[in-house]
Amino acid sequence: MRMNELRFGVVGWGYWGPKIARNLDALAQGAVTMVADLDEYRLAPLRINHPWMKATTRAEEVFRSDVDGVVIATPVRTHYRLAKEALLSGKHVLVEKPLTANIAEAEELVTLAQEQGRILMVGHTYEYNPAVNELRKLVQNGELGKIYCIEAERVNLGLFRSDINVIWDLAPHDISILLYILGKKPEQVKVQAHTHLQAHIHDIAHIDLGFADGISAHIHVSWLHPCKIRRVTVIGDARMVVYDDTNPAEMIKIYNKGADVHADPVVSYRNGEITIPYIEWIEPLNLECEDFAGAIRTGSQPRAHGGVGLEVVRILAKAQEALAMQEKQTIAIPPTI
Repeated sequence: MRMNELRFGVVGWGYWGPKIARNLDALAQGAVTMVADLDEYRLAPLRINHPWMKATTRAEEVFRSDVDGVVIATPVRTHYRLAKEALLSGKHVLVEKPLTANIAEAEELVTLAQEQGRILMVGHTYEYNPAVNELRKLVQNGELGKIYCIEAERVNLGLFRSDINVIWDLAPHDISILLYILGKKPEQVKVQAHTHLQAHIHDIAHIDLGFADGISAHIHVSWLHPCKIRRVTVIGDARMVVYDDTNPAEMIKIYNKGADVHADPVVSYRNGEITIPYIEWIEPLNLECEDFAGAIRTGSQPRAHGGVGLEVVRILAKAQEALAMQEKQTIAIPPTI
């Protein structure tokens, strides 16, 4: 270890754990020194390929070690317990999204981090995406004019989960993007969702969010779709923008298009050029890890801090409540005579 190098531990060596570890290891002054996972089979290659990392099946060994920061990349139902234990052990904590499975747990973690004087951060990777930051700049600088509405679509075939539904799995991405680019919180939520392959696990959902200034947002998430789509469309009265995460060469397209109604009730249309700004690409996960390390060193608040994670969990929980109400209020259509 080099002097002043931060030590990190990773709990959970499934999909996200190795990706985050790779980026933490790439930091100029950072290194992953411990990894924990309940599955010894997952740890076996790690012991061979990365012998300098200590591997264990017990998360508490990571919390009791000399690591400075801990990454929690485990199933959502375990986030609260593991993050709480890490904070009580004096560790800075980065938790994969969503922060917790309910509002009370998220509130407790945010309060505990403040009391312990530790950094609590959540893995809202899209807040670090250069294209999303370009989108935020366009919105915040007023280049799109008054924002009417936002439509977000995140669909693909799989990966099906059995522990959480598609709302808790995919919608945190788009909710965090909305909060980040708008800089404001929604006041209403409506939901429609359906189960197809697994009983009681919704695999398709439509979420409508309403804001105090009249902005509306629609989020469509699905595990059951033939095409992979990750797209956010922002409709302003001056311009419109499409952010397409699946098109690296043209992630942001600005459309000089619009519709107006003046004294004449007939709608008039405006069509102009399409602009594709240059975006200097840096891997978002790398920027996220840099922010985590920087916050640990300086004590500053990271961009995706625990309070942001709490707000996303609050919206998810209210969406779940709205879904339960919607299912109870289903109205039958009588058969024709």
